[in-house]
Amino acid sequence: MHGTPSVSLRLSSRPFTHSRMTFPSSIDDTQQRLQALDYVPSRELAATVFLALKLQRPLFLEGEPGTGKTEIAKVLAQMLGRPLIRLQCYEGLDMAGAAYEWNYARQMMAIKLGEGSAPGLNTEARAQELFSERYLIKRALLQAIDPSQPVAPVLLIDELDRADEPFEAFLLEVLSDYQITIPELGTIRAATPPIVVLTSNRTREIHDAVKRRCLYHWVDFPTLQRELVILERRVPDAPKALAREIVAFIHRLRQLDLYKLPGVAETIEWTRALLALDAVVLDPELISQTLGVLLKYQDDIAKVSGSEASKLLNEVRDTLRAAGFMG
Repeated sequence: MHGTPSVSLRLSSRPFTHSRMTFPSSIDDTQQRLQALDYVPSRELAATVFLALKLQRPLFLEGEPGTGKTEIAKVLAQMLGRPLIRLQCYEGLDMAGAAYEWNYARQMMAIKLGEGSAPGLNTEARAQELFSERYLIKRALLQAIDPSQPVAPVLLIDELDRADEPFEAFLLEVLSDYQITIPELGTIRAATPPIVVLTSNRTREIHDAVKRRCLYHWVDFPTLQRELVILERRVPDAPKALAREIVAFIHRLRQLDLYKLPGVAETIEWTRALLALDAVVLDPELISQTLGVLLKYQDDIAKVSGSEASKLLNEVRDTLRAAGFMG
């Protein structure tokens, strides 16, 4: 991070300018443009994304892991032709890791090199020079609102629930005004607000002050039909019969009392694994052999292995047969 190239930061109090990038014109347009990039949103999610872009509000997505919350930020960056800046949250994250810090090593070097070279420079002037933008190391939040950026980026603040609660207070200024106040330097404000996407797996509750500044959407597991469409787009080589069995089997798993329910990401990964094994249809032995791709906890795997896998598969096939998908 200390090697991050220095770019000019302009202190700005000007009103926001509108981006030259083309936003979707409607909910339908949003849905179609996301689907064109193989992201299949629900109608409700497409509406929330459209409004977040239209109103220039941060988008807060909460839900189970593996339901496509992080992916929406990546797809938005691709759809709008913008750079993606990702802040991965973790326990102990603070402003030095998320927004900025001073390059103390360079400052100390400048002090040593400057001793005796400018005797007429007073203490205040020296301090002002040391705490100028040339000694500022920019992290994700500051990079996202840098007014010198030619295009406002998509800022992904991923898994906010992993960070400590006090960190949320640091975000409020960014989420409300797209600015960061640095005591030694001043307030840096975005010329054009970035598109901000926050995600949470809800391992803890996020404070209302953060949620109030965002448009909120709970990203649930998709319906069977929508997940089948997602799978067809992400793994187009999968035989239709196999894809139907996979999606129906995973939906049946999500009805069990498992520690970690498989998400859409696991659906896609399991399908790719089964194709690598030349599978055409599911069978109990194949399921048991590949459960480590689908489930990530031994207790969950133990619940589904062996005779339970055979029982679940029979239930899935009965359901598909009743729906007219099997002879």
